[in-house]
Amino acid sequence: MFWRSVVGKLAVTIIFLVCFVLFILSIFLLQFFENLHIDNAENDMMQMATKISYLVDQQEDHAFIEETTELIKDPSSRIAIIYPNGEMWVSGTADESLQAFQKSWLQNSDDLTEVLTEDQQVKKEIILPDSDVEVIMVGTPILNNGGVFVYHSLDMIDQTRTETSKIIFLAAGVAIILTTFFAVFLSTRITSPLIKMREAAHELTKGEFNTKVPILTHDEIGDLAIEFNRMGRQLKFHINALRQEKEQFSSIVSSMADGVVTLNRNGDMIVTNPPAEKFIEDWYFEHNMTINSNNPKLPHELHEVLQEVIGGEKKVLKEIIIQGRNYVMLMTPLYDGTHVRGAVAVIRDMTEERRLDKLRKDFIANVSHELRTPISMLQGYSEAIVDDIAESKEEKNELAKIIHEESLRMGRLVNDLLDLARMEAGHIQLNREIVEMDSYAERILRKFQGIANDSHIKLTIDKQIEVETAHIDIDKVEQVLTNLIDNALRHTSEFGYVHVSLKNTKKELLVSVEDNGSGIPEEDLPFVFERFYKADKSRTRNAKKKGTGLGLAIAKNIVSAHNGTINVKSKLNQGTTFTFRIPNQTMN
Repeated sequence: MFWRSVVGKLAVTIIFLVCFVLFILSIFLLQFFENLHIDNAENDMMQMATKISYLVDQQEDHAFIEETTELIKDPSSRIAIIYPNGEMWVSGTADESLQAFQKSWLQNSDDLTEVLTEDQQVKKEIILPDSDVEVIMVGTPILNNGGVFVYHSLDMIDQTRTETSKIIFLAAGVAIILTTFFAVFLSTRITSPLIKMREAAHELTKGEFNTKVPILTHDEIGDLAIEFNRMGRQLKFHINALRQEKEQFSSIVSSMADGVVTLNRNGDMIVTNPPAEKFIEDWYFEHNMTINSNNPKLPHELHEVLQEVIGGEKKVLKEIIIQGRNYVMLMTPLYDGTHVRGAVAVIRDMTEERRLDKLRKDFIANVSHELRTPISMLQGYSEAIVDDIAESKEEKNELAKIIHEESLRMGRLVNDLLDLARMEAGHIQLNREIVEMDSYAERILRKFQGIANDSHIKLTIDKQIEVETAHIDIDKVEQVLTNLIDNALRHTSEFGYVHVSLKNTKKELLVSVEDNGSGIPEEDLPFVFERFYKADKSRTRNAKKKGTGLGLAIAKNIVSAHNGTINVKSKLNQGTTFTFRIPNQTMN
């Protein structure tokens, strides 16, 4: 709107000031010209009266005096001459409203009488008796108590004053029009660069930092435009610097092995990196909750620590166990000046350190435990043969068969240990081939269908094959699948189920094996992929759960050799889900 713009405000201000000045000036001018006209008229009339009084003093011929007076007087005025002998003569006039002078006026006005009695000149504005006509009257004395009176109607002066007022008002109107034009022009010239700056500022708010304001003048507004352009360049520089720092910070946080969570005072998660997201996802799984991807709820352990950090304004260290993994969290307050505006939590997975400690302690014990049983059996049965405890040939053959089976078992254990050692040393070699995933999965599943039926376990598969083939080491991936399915069947009770899910896309091969079996204790979850791990702590051997405890460790190394990942989720007496991902590679 015009009245709300700078142009309108500036123009209206200038016009108002000019109008106010013209109003005051007009009042003074009107008063001045009014007084000027009256003073000029009185002076002219007084000069006229003085000339006539001088003529009367010099001449005795009244006819000559009166004729001369008629010639020199103003046609619209009257002149009255009172001679020293008391005679009075009044001239004619063109103004019909102007009455003839009467001696009775002298009696009603002391000022007029003073002309005759005290020889004083008189200037006076009076209203004629028996009339509403206002006149200006002057009088000058004549020697020996005579006088000359000249009077003129004010209507003629009013007409002159009216004409003068018209001229003054016309000049004021022209001045206002010109002032309005120049005010709008001047304000437009002043505000045009400001409008350009406003448009440039609007572009800056949209991120267009290359916007420049044209320098239209070389005054203060021009200097302001120069500084505005300099501000835009500096702002662009600082924004780019902040963007680079933000990208650097984001890259650093994303590449950290530790989880990082930035929180405000309300517990809203502002920044999280992948390890922190994995921690939160496991926490939700642990507490049977569904995570809201748009606004995930902060785990209550972190919320309690956050309140402690905000209240005490100091860092807090806390250890959390989720899905059997040990996390150590250090939360430090974030300050806005002296006010705590939030906190940053660094979450470190200490499971690997704990695992290595446990591995060093348990490796010798596990190897000794695995070898002690077959060695004891080899020793016992061989002594039985040497001591002729087995008398018949059949008994000796049976003992020899047991010795042979235990030696094969020891051989498999040693071979598995050697294979695992080579894999962990990075000496594993993959023989990648193109395989059709549909028939490949069906073939592996058929191997276990008979075992599943004998155990009354429902074995199913769900295939989502977007890409028909995959580029993998067929034998080694089959070894992984075989190990996972075999473990699921061996730890699932009768009338349970084992469900295999296979998804093959351009991006990856995703396989999960889910069962509703005995599950894995939470404290054992971090160690399932370690050597000699067994959920059966008593190491009891039976036909259903025998094994070396190296299968999952080998499976993990095979998946890692394919640049993939494998993980497990489990709850005791509810079931276990193993999932591995292998990136799909395109043949050159």
